[in-house]
Amino acid sequence: MAKAKYRYNPHTLSYEKIEATIKSRAIRSFMFLGAGLIIGIGIYFVTDTFIDSPKQKQLKQDNSDLLARYAILDKKAEQLTAVLEDIQHRDDNIYRIIFEAEPIASEIREAGFGGVNRYKMLENYNNAELIINTSKKLDKLSKQLYIQSKSFDEVFEMAKKKEEMLAALPAIQPVSNKDLTRMASGYGYRTDPVYKTIKFHAGMDFTAPRGTPIYATGDGKIIQANAAARGYGNHVRIDHGYGYVTLYAHMNKMAVVKGQKVKRGDVIGYVGNTGKSVGPHCHYEVRKNGNPINPVNFYFNDLTPEQYSKMLELANDPTQSLD
Repeated sequence: MAKAKYRYNPHTLSYEKIEATIKSRAIRSFMFLGAGLIIGIGIYFVTDTFIDSPKQKQLKQDNSDLLARYAILDKKAEQLTAVLEDIQHRDDNIYRIIFEAEPIASEIREAGFGGVNRYKMLENYNNAELIINTSKKLDKLSKQLYIQSKSFDEVFEMAKKKEEMLAALPAIQPVSNKDLTRMASGYGYRTDPVYKTIKFHAGMDFTAPRGTPIYATGDGKIIQANAAARGYGNHVRIDHGYGYVTLYAHMNKMAVVKGQKVKRGDVIGYVGNTGKSVGPHCHYEVRKNGNPINPVNFYFNDLTPEQYSKMLELANDPTQSLD
């Protein structure tokens, strides 16, 4: 029971009991309710701001785990990229070189993804930078793996054709030269026999009596068998495939026609002195993808190591060419 309250009345010189009105009771109740509401809101704000609920704690833990997994995935992507780069290096510098194939261009291996922004939908996530960078690495790795897979398919096909390729490569001297006395001029800058100026000599000259057989140095197809009064004179070109073409010039007589297929060692013509030539000889060139290369590197089928060393010495002697 609530205590009764009294108030002193100076007119009556007595204490009078204070009767609580409905209004005063209502005001007092609202004050208590308002104070309680304010305190409750304050407690809720402090709790929500500084104290995590079990659900929030679980979400934060899940987010932390997810970030850790992305970091591990990003690290693994870097490790796989390093392994792939080693495979690519071997592919370009070992496997493809063995089969005389051009390395895959870096702009193809490193090509990105054009067009629309593939990662726009990830930009609104928390830690978007990590997620996008990892996604980019994985997409690039996937594309490079596909290119490498196609490269290995190509190398596998080249391996199956290795015997055919080895038969096609120029691998012998164009004239019989067992004692190495017929090599007259090598590849490189030489004195021109007519103009007496220094000019680039794109092949090697082999002297021999007129009518000496000239041999195809590898399997291939005759793509040119021309008679000319100047320049190369009567000359033959053989396409060996794999980017290789050989040329045999200044023939006295040709023994093949355009379109004919030949094997290594087949007679394709005879030594002569036609065209721009100062004596009977065979001018011999090897070209790869249209560019002249030193023929001295292609006599591995008919020279011993000792003979090859002697051939290199003769080829490097800056003598006058014969054409």
